[in-house]
Amino acid sequence: MNAETSTENPFPTSTESSGGTGAAGLNGEASRVRRMAQSLHEAVDSLEQKIGSGSERVMGLQEEYGNMARDQVRANPLAALGVAFAAGFIVARILR
Repeated sequence: MNAETSTENPFPTSTESSGGTGAAGLNGEASRVRRMAQSLHEAVDSLEQKIGSGSERVMGLQEEYGNMARDQVRANPLAALGVAFAAGFIVARILR
């Protein structure tokens, strides 16, 4: 191997780097990590519930407005065609 290899650990553990606090220091850190993980897990669950209810509401609105638009197009097909043409013309002018 290499003659310059030292006996120091290249990946010190927390007991080696903290000055030898021992197992009591590790248990305190582990419990702090568990508490932090638990609070993050609760926050993610809360966010998931809020997003789920919001997405259901948006889907309901999309369905409602989609049905309303279909009814308007069926009632006035020429007006819908004119609006679509005008919107396409304006977008084409903007993108030139």
